[in-house]
Amino acid sequence: MLNFSFKNPTSIHFGEGKIAAISKEIPLNARVLLVYGGGSIKNNGVYEQVVAALSEHTWFEFSGIEPNPSYDTLMKAQQIIKAERIDYLLAVGGGSVVDGAKFIAAATLYKGNDPWDILAKQQAITEALPIGAVLTLPATGSESNGNSVVTRDGDKLAFSSPLVCPLFAVLDPKVTLSLSDRQISNGVVDAFVHTIEQYLTYNVNGKVQDRFSEGLLQTLIEEGPKALSPATKEDVEIRANIMWSATMALNGLIGAGVPQDWSTHMIGHELTGAFGIDHARTLSIVLPAVMKVCRESKRDKLLQYAARVWQLNEGSENERIDQAIHLTETFFKSMQVPTRLSDVDLGMSDIDIVINRLEQHGMTALGEHGDITIAKSREILTQAV
Repeated sequence: MLNFSFKNPTSIHFGEGKIAAISKEIPLNARVLLVYGGGSIKNNGVYEQVVAALSEHTWFEFSGIEPNPSYDTLMKAQQIIKAERIDYLLAVGGGSVVDGAKFIAAATLYKGNDPWDILAKQQAITEALPIGAVLTLPATGSESNGNSVVTRDGDKLAFSSPLVCPLFAVLDPKVTLSLSDRQISNGVVDAFVHTIEQYLTYNVNGKVQDRFSEGLLQTLIEEGPKALSPATKEDVEIRANIMWSATMALNGLIGAGVPQDWSTHMIGHELTGAFGIDHARTLSIVLPAVMKVCRESKRDKLLQYAARVWQLNEGSENERIDQAIHLTETFFKSMQVPTRLSDVDLGMSDIDIVINRLEQHGMTALGEHGDITIAKSREILTQAV
């Protein structure tokens, strides 16, 4: 196992009715900005519960944060923050809203000339407004980590800092019953690939991390399709297991002390930036191709994945790996997401666009070994056609 330091400062309030915990988590003297997305929280009862929890606080609101949150939209929040002397952010929504709140929190106290440099130049964050979160769409794990992704003019860039990790997060699985099938499938796939990126690398004898990861993968495989089935989609227990899996997939626990990949995400970001494809759907397209192209460097872990996650113990090594990749694609299809570029009307002629964007953003040595060059990224995208 690799050396590591681990700390997660987010207090989790999990379960039905837990939104009320906001009232005690946020100091009464705080001036709170409630940030959210397109307004769905006003249709599913979440907004009403948040307002009730903030009844003794001074608070304001800022809405309109999009999927793949836009820099231009997020910067508009600064006007309210300055005018109303906001000193606490409450993000209510999915991962994009939480990501957006993180950038707002960092940009508010940024000492440089241009807050975009936090992303474009990876400028260090030295202070940020405190953040709380109410999660409505389990997927990204953003509610308990310091990671954020923001989009500007087609560029989808990430930054990370422990200073923007939410101080608390409320996870009420009941509120996810209002999600569309597309949101459910995207969330499950996103959590699945987050787990894979920290698991399917090379063996460092991180037995605890591996078995945590395998448990998360198996849970998502078991519960994901149930959340789409008319017979079981209203089952809150199913949603609870999905919600907690998504949080655990990217709160730092399973990635501590083990190598990590993230090539699927980096290539996927460029597909989203160039063509507007849902983030999770880029991952379901790219991951199987990464497994195929990088099968030799990932051989030991692919065999472990085959045995422990899919119970594949017969046949040659290559047969087991092939079957594990096939079952991964089958799982994605059961979640109603694409597994090929052709599924989203892209082909060989579109690969150059993605390759050029990878080069532009310096994504030329991806993967756990840093050996996914531009040429190999092209091979992965070609395999994904």
